[in-house]
Amino acid sequence: MSVHPKIYVAGHRGMVGSAIVRQLLAQGHPAERIVTRTHAELDLTNQAAVHEFFAKEKPDQVYLAAAKVGGIHANNAYPAEFIYQNLMMQGNVIDAAFRCGVQKLLFLGSSCIYPKLAAQPMREDALLTGTLEPTNEPYAIAKIAGIKLCESYNRQYGQSHGVDYRSVMPTNLYGPGDNYHPENSHVIPALIRRFHEAKVNHVPSVTIWGTGTPRREFLYVDDMAAACVYVMSLSKAIYEQHTQPMLSHINVGCGEDVTILQVAQAVARTVGYTGQIHTDPAKPDGTPRKLMDSSRLNALGWQAKVGLEDGLKAAYQDFLANCTA
Repeated sequence: MSVHPKIYVAGHRGMVGSAIVRQLLAQGHPAERIVTRTHAELDLTNQAAVHEFFAKEKPDQVYLAAAKVGGIHANNAYPAEFIYQNLMMQGNVIDAAFRCGVQKLLFLGSSCIYPKLAAQPMREDALLTGTLEPTNEPYAIAKIAGIKLCESYNRQYGQSHGVDYRSVMPTNLYGPGDNYHPENSHVIPALIRRFHEAKVNHVPSVTIWGTGTPRREFLYVDDMAAACVYVMSLSKAIYEQHTQPMLSHINVGCGEDVTILQVAQAVARTVGYTGQIHTDPAKPDGTPRKLMDSSRLNALGWQAKVGLEDGLKAAYQDFLANCTA
């Protein structure tokens, strides 16, 4: 029998899932012990298909990085899809994993699980203490349900079946495999595209939305993947020492935030755009600050390694390789 566990990475084509596969391979995990399925091969919202897959493949571990994701526009336009599809995928994968004997599973959530007005930096115990941001409430509710699914299976089957399902909540992620769509992308990939196009077309100035003063935390996706594998590899005793049965999720961030204007300036430097950067205070700013408290993870012995400048260079190389003719 192989000394390496058989690992199913759900969502391996997404930015985080692909980074988890890279991380596992970099740590010497053999490719033939990593199981993946595209959406066309396995629809995770189909309960029977998911159970059949688990019964056949019998993985030892699961990284649940599959999700329907999008920006404010997509969340507002398709709230039913966002709550239904995410609830179904999580419920099907977590339950099938349990029924087919998987003891170790890692669920990936999102920082939007926290209340809109959560104290900064946001600690894990802020969960369920206030009203969510209305624009992505359906997605956030699904992600909260995912955390509670993991906790509930642990509470009911931890002793009898050795179930050990964990959850991590990433801050804003960026890096290789990101979505650079002009309308539906997040702030860093959107800025990379805009500054690149402005440079190529010799546009004298670029205007960013809002005042430029809101602060955001950004984590390079390969750091996130490293944190996932690290958290998954912790002993049950150590994990339980730093968590509680009904407050078991762990924030993953770098612990530093920057203003939107600062990140725009950093992207411009990375891309080599030398024109002017203007702000547009008539446009919305969003939340003034979003910073995760990652002290729980730091106490477990993990810290982010990739700084913003280095991460942006790698992200820009990825953009040039995949999004330019």
